[in-house]
Amino acid sequence: MTETADGTGTASGPTATLGFDPYDPDFLADPYRHYRRLAEAGPATRGEGGPLVVTSNRACAAVLRDPRFGRGGDAAVMRDEDRTVNRSRRSFLVMDPPDHTRLRGLVGKAFTPRMVERLRPRVADLVDELLDAAMEKGEVDLVEALAYPLPVTVISELLGVPAGDWPRFRGWVDDLAAGLDPDFLQPPERIRRRERSRAEFCAYLLDLFARRRADPGDDLISALLAVEESGDALSEDELLSTCVLLIVAGHETTISLIGNAVLALLRHPAELAALREGAVTVGTALDELLRYDAPVQSTVRVALEPADVGGTAVAEGELVMLMLGAANRDPAVFADPDRLDLGRDARRHLAFGLGIHFCLGAPLARLEAEAALKRLAGRAPALALATGPDGLRYKDRLVLRGLAELPVRLR
Repeated sequence: MTETADGTGTASGPTATLGFDPYDPDFLADPYRHYRRLAEAGPATRGEGGPLVVTSNRACAAVLRDPRFGRGGDAAVMRDEDRTVNRSRRSFLVMDPPDHTRLRGLVGKAFTPRMVERLRPRVADLVDELLDAAMEKGEVDLVEALAYPLPVTVISELLGVPAGDWPRFRGWVDDLAAGLDPDFLQPPERIRRRERSRAEFCAYLLDLFARRRADPGDDLISALLAVEESGDALSEDELLSTCVLLIVAGHETTISLIGNAVLALLRHPAELAALREGAVTVGTALDELLRYDAPVQSTVRVALEPADVGGTAVAEGELVMLMLGAANRDPAVFADPDRLDLGRDARRHLAFGLGIHFCLGAPLARLEAEAALKRLAGRAPALALATGPDGLRYKDRLVLRGLAELPVRLR
């Protein structure tokens, strides 16, 4: 509970709005305890002047599938008047049909399962290269040694971003990922930093587009540019917003997925042993790890017309915050939900969303995470945490949950 200015101890700020403070260190360390408390009040709760907060798996899934709920263009966050900045926001992630259908369909023609599948040998080689270097050191921050460079390298190569350019915009992407939280929760300085980074990142991408038009390659940006120039084209604004989305989402969620999954396994040695010994397939294990501590904890929808969510009436235009992390631990769907069980059928998790906005990059994220977990479990039998629980630090974010670092011993 946060004190008000008069010292009464009455809840205020995010706690009054959401029922919890997403940036409180206690929440960051274990949000699930707070979700359980919210769920005890019902499948959907409404704070003071805030969105309807939904914790039930059934209610979240229903909203994600229901055409009466959409993204509404996320107009509430369109505050900056810089044309280059605003144009980069209009990705298919924040669109509703028919615009969403058209743009996602065009992007999907280039971002095909075949393009992802052909990356499998490269991903395996990258994991082995990174683990070779990490094993030689013996003790590393696994985020820096594996979880970060693997998806960053893959998405850079997939898109055609020169490897030498990546260090230039790591900070931009970090700011944009942090800025995915709703604006009403964020301090003004973080919003300003996000918009500065967005403007610089967009300027970089526009220059990269010009280079790829002059000298196309066998990469996704070149493919998207080819789509632009034929028939039903991608406009430059759409290209810009799509590439921002693919770069930020294409690596940030996978970084957190790998880090969260490895930490969960280290805290449950018997489950790690089951994975190492082949008692469970890595695909089944990954579904349970996604359920247990998902990298994407929440998403927002807008009621496009009056509706009902978990027995609560929702007015047209009302904001609904779907707590996917809470839904993934709903005891009505998953027995003993706070227990990690790699043998569990966890396919009803909502870590990648559901419905028309189901994560386009889910196959790539799974490919990378499965390769990382399988090889790490097999090559590092002495894998252990190199710090106590007080030494772990999470990034101060609500939407994307991930470790700032993960110190481990490999041998």
